[in-house]
Amino acid sequence: MTRTKSPVRLGPARWIVYGISVMAIAAIATQVYFFAMVGIYTVVNPSSTAFMRSDAWQLAQDRPDLSVQRTWVPYDQISRNLKRAIIASEDANFVNNNGYETDAILQAWEKNKARGKIVAGGSTISQQLARNLFLSREKSYVRKAQELVITSMLELWMDKERIFEIYLNSVEWGNGVYGAEAAARYYYKTSASKLSAWQSARLAVMLPRPKYFDEHRGSAYLSQRAGVIARRMGAAELPH
Repeated sequence: MTRTKSPVRLGPARWIVYGISVMAIAAIATQVYFFAMVGIYTVVNPSSTAFMRSDAWQLAQDRPDLSVQRTWVPYDQISRNLKRAIIASEDANFVNNNGYETDAILQAWEKNKARGKIVAGGSTISQQLARNLFLSREKSYVRKAQELVITSMLELWMDKERIFEIYLNSVEWGNGVYGAEAAARYYYKTSASKLSAWQSARLAVMLPRPKYFDEHRGSAYLSQRAGVIARRMGAAELPH
C-alpha cells in the first residue's frame, strides 16, 4: 500500500523568516524601481508626479470643476528671477550641497520633538523633488528616510541644473497648479519666462503652503515675506 506524504508544515520561526524575506525582496525591488526611474528622468521629462496623480484623484472627487494644470517648459525658458527667488527662499546652498542639509534636518528634528508631532522636515530642493516625484504627503520618519534615499539617487544620476529643471516644472503652486509655466499663467497671466522679480518672490514664498496661499493671496505675511526674499535674490547662486 502506497503511503501519501503529508504536506510540509512550516513552523512559526520559518514563517517569520519567510515573511521577512518577502518584505526584504519587496523593499529591494522598490529601491531598484526608484533608481531606474531616476535614471530615465535624466533624459526623459516626467509626464506626471505622485503629487499630481494624487491631486487629480482628489480634485475629481471634491472639485470636478478643476483639473491639474501643468505645461513643461525647458530650463532656459524659465525666468532667472524665479530661479533666484526659489533658491533664496527654499535652499540657499542648493548649488553646493549634496542634496540635504544636516543642520536643517537636526533643527527640524528638535522642532518636531518640541511640538510632539512632525511639523517640519528641513528639506532641500532635491528632497522636495524626491518627495513630489515618488512619495505621498504623509508625514512620517519612514517616508523621510525613503525621501533621503531617493534624494541620493537624484544627486548621483543628475546634475543640479537637471534637478532644478524638473523641480521647477513639477512643484505644486496651488489647487491643481503645477510647475512654473502653469503658475505664471494662473496667477499673473504671463509666461514663466517673463516673471518679474516681485512676482517671482511671491511665488517662491507660496511653496511651503501653496493651496493656502492660493486662497489667501492678500495675506500680509505673503507680501512681507516676499519683500525679504526679493532682497536676497541677488545673492542666490544658480546652477549652470
